[in-house]
Amino acid sequence: MMNIQNLMKQAQMMQKKMQEEQAKLAEEEVEGTSGGGMVKVTLNGKFAMTGLSIDKSLVDPEETEVLEDLIRAAYNDAKDKIDAKMNDSLSALTGGLNLGGMKLPF
Repeated sequence: MMNIQNLMKQAQMMQKKMQEEQAKLAEEEVEGTSGGGMVKVTLNGKFAMTGLSIDKSLVDPEETEVLEDLIRAAYNDAKDKIDAKMNDSLSALTGGLNLGGMKLPF
């Protein structure tokens, strides 16, 4: 019975550490870029866009489709970076143990 209690205690500790890591990651920001840095998107750890920068040379009414594609690409670049940070953090917490595709945050 003692082993089960120890296992439960370890699981609770791991859960607490994971919650702390989620909160920490939610506060981080990453920048994604596209078009050689002409479009920059900043996201927080909850995937909310907190910043957008567009090089003035891209603002042409005839080129809105290109601009839309570049913004989408920059957003996806930033999102991929957050995903990588979350995977690295989770892997560090679990010692590389695969928890079946668990997604962070929330």
